[in-house]
Parts: sequence; C-alpha cells; structure tokens
Amino acid sequence: MFLPTSNCEKVNGGNTVLLFFAIYLLAVGSGGVKAALPSHGADQFEQNDIKEATKMSTFFNGLLLCTSVGGSVSLTCFVWVQDNKGYDKGFGLSFIAMFLGVIIFVFRLPGYRIHVVKGSSAITEIVQLGLPKDPFELHEIPLDKEAALHQEFLPHRDVYRWLDKAAIRCGNIEQSQSPWKLCRVTQVENAKIILAMVPIFLCTIIMTLCLAQLQTFSIHQGGTMDTKLSNSFNIPPASLPIFPMIFLLIAIPIYDQILVPSIRKFTGIPTGITHLQRVGVGLIVSALSMTIACIVEVKRKNVAKHHNMLDAIPVLQPLPISVFWLSFQYFVFGIATMFTNVGLLEFFYSQAPQSIKSISSCFLWSSMALGYYLSSITVKIVNRVTKGDTTNGGWLAGNNLNRNHLENFYLLLAILSLINFTIYLLFATKYKYRPQSIDV
Repeated sequence: MFLPTSNCEKVNGGNTVLLFFAIYLLAVGSGGVKAALPSHGADQFEQNDIKEATKMSTFFNGLLLCTSVGGSVSLTCFVWVQDNKGYDKGFGLSFIAMFLGVIIFVFRLPGYRIHVVKGSSAITEIVQLGLPKDPFELHEIPLDKEAALHQEFLPHRDVYRWLDKAAIRCGNIEQSQSPWKLCRVTQVENAKIILAMVPIFLCTIIMTLCLAQLQTFSIHQGGTMDTKLSNSFNIPPASLPIFPMIFLLIAIPIYDQILVPSIRKFTGIPTGITHLQRVGVGLIVSALSMTIACIVEVKRKNVAKHHNMLDAIPVLQPLPISVFWLSFQYFVFGIATMFTNVGLLEFFYSQAPQSIKSISSCFLWSSMALGYYLSSITVKIVNRVTKGDTTNGGWLAGNNLNRNHLENFYLLLAILSLINFTIYLLFATKYKYRPQSIDV
C-alpha cells in the first residue's frame, strides 16, 4: 500500500460475498469462544473454597498467558508465512491450529464440570422488577420450605433502596404469586449488583480506545522506521504487537507465582489485591503508555525533520531511528492488559448472578468492542475539529504521519485516560462486593 506505482484491484462479485461471509463467520466463532471459554474454565473451580479460588485466579492468568503464546506465534510465524508464502498458506495454518484445538477440547469434554442453570434467567428476573420502611416487609422464599428449588439466596442490602419496592409484600401474599407482580429479595439484589457493575464496565471502554491506536497508528509508525533486526532480517510492521506478547510471557508467571503469593501474605486476599484494584492499576498504566507514545512520536518526527525526510516513502525510505523505540509503549500497555483484562474477567465472573455467570465474560468483550467502535468515531471527530489546524485536513488525516500530529492525539488519549481513571476511582471506592450467597 506504500508503493506509489502499486495497483490494487478492488474485490467484487462473488469474491466480495465470500470475503465478508468469512470475516463475519470468524467474528461469530471468535465471539462464542471468547464468551464461553473464560466462564467454562472458572466453573471448574469452587468459588467458596479458598484453595480453589486461588486456583481460579491462576486460571485467568494462565488464560491470558496462553492467549499471549498464541498471539506470539501468530504475529511471527503466521505473519512470515503470509508475507513470504502467501495468505492462503497462512489461513491454512490457522485452520489447522483451530481444528486441533477443537479435537483436544472434545477429547477432554467428559471430565469437565458442567453447571446447568436451573430456574429462570437472572435477566428475566431483573426485567420483572422501590422504599419499604421495614426490611421485613420484603418478600423472599423461605429457605427451609423451598430448599428443593435449588435457588440462589442473597441477603438484603441498604443500597439502591428504590429498587426494593419490587419486593414489598402488600397483605397476605401466597407463594404462587406471579413473579411479575412480586419479586424475591434475591432478584432485587441481583439487579442492584448489575446496576453497580455498569459504571465499572463503562470506565474500561477508554482503555480499548487506546489499544486500538497501538494496533493501527503505531504499526503505521513502524512502517516509517528502521525495522532491521540484522543485516538479513527485518521485522514486519504487522508483527510489532509481538512486543507486549513477549513481555506478558515473562511477566504473567512472575506476577502469578511470586508477586501474588507475597502480596497475599499482607492482604489475606486469595488474588493478592481485589479485582477492582487490579483493574485500576491497569487503567492508570494505560494512561502512562499513551504518554510514552506521545514522547516517542515527537522523537520520531524530530528525526524526520533533522534528516529532511518529512515526505519519505514508508518502508522504502525508512527513517534512521529504530522501530524498537515503539517497544516502550507496547511493553507498558502490556502491563495494563495483564492487570485490567484479567481483573475484569475475575470481577465480572465473581459478581455476576449465578444464572448468567456463563456469559459474564461477555462484559469484557463488549467493553472492548465498544472501545474499538469508539476509536473510529474519535478519529473522525478529532479530524473534523482540527481540520483547520493542518493542511492535511486534520491531525490524523492523510497517509503522511510525518506531517500529521499523531503526538497530539496520543496526548489527548493520555488526558482522557486520566480523567477516566478519576471517574473510575469514584465508583470503585463506593462499590460493595457481592455478599456471600446461600445455595440450597
């Protein structure tokens, strides 16, 4: 795409249908795996058992580690195959890897714990849904009489009390009362938990907005820099995300096997620190990553100005500055990913009502999807607002990064991340963790 004389043919006809069908089919399959795998793995551990709760945390860290291993192989071996042997060979290797994964999963299937949800969904119960003067006016199924129902019971809490109206008994209420007219306390408490989780969910969107820039603009930056690893080998710009993957391969075992046990001795928490503390660390570190990205971009542009290469053709005329300067922002963002993503998986799984734990990880992936979508909107808004400040039509318009103002955009993201972190602190400090449920 960098060659001025290149001629790219536009896909059309049946090839267009096949291309988009494959892309969206991949999105559906990937979404299903990402949504089900974390929850299925966590279901293999008993959350109320301290030892198994510790193993559950190790599982989530291991899941990120395995993802990093897969990403490392993809960004090195598969990218090399695609660049040197053809995309058909690269996609073929991807198919073989996924096929082997399915075989291994099916082979182990009889040994898994399968938790079948009983009763109605928590979503339905929340939809069926507020200030009683006396908590004893609230309706709940008696534990001793309804043990056969195997339902979850949560104690009443004095938060979001306006929702309690849905569980107030008016006169003598028979147990056969329609749930659309009278809700259980547990239903109301589940609704309170979901409502309290929403601000946490929203505060994590900005981090994915920052991640999207490392997967787009930073790769574009790499195409303008010196990518030599040796006299005979250059690192492809598309392989730049390998930097955080390599760091995660080293950092995750150290964090899980050394740091967490050490911190656990002082806090008494199985995971070392709370889920929300872990998420908060990742959010503030992501702001630091954007600050570093801003500084590196300023240095890259200064090199271009100093060598009169502002209009140099990317890849063909690389700037005399190593692409490894970009590794700093990738490494720091890798730390943010290790803390925030795993912290969110643990948080959503531990706090979600039992009947929707199997889809609790969807909150993380939904947050990431919104972040990527917000990235496209943000870029367009920034270009429209800054249209008069540059000859290109905006800070990020055009293909010549040397004459754009990507450093300003990174600084803007760093400021937004700090503001987002401040808002997150307000909600995280007020959040009350889910009380111990009683399963009968």
